[in-house]
Amino acid sequence: MKAGISLVAVGHATSLFLAITFSLCVGFDLLFPDLAMYQAWQKLLPGFEWLSWQSFFLGLIESYGYGWYFALVWVPVYNVFTARCAERENPRQP
Repeated sequence: MKAGISLVAVGHATSLFLAITFSLCVGFDLLFPDLAMYQAWQKLLPGFEWLSWQSFFLGLIESYGYGWYFALVWVPVYNVFTARCAERENPRQP
């Protein structure tokens, strides 16, 4: 059995999580403008401005992209360490 996790699964899951979180935060900012966090989104998402449909969809796309960036870095590192641990626990016999 191969140890490790799927890059595609983690990429889509993380990206969807960040896109949903972005959408919820925009909704929160619209409902509670005194507690708005859009200044943080402007710093984290290049080109994002408060608020137009184009900017909202750009923020969604960039949030989704950040999820894939995370997955592309984290999954291979995780899989390398998982393989090393599995090798230590079950060394190959000559």
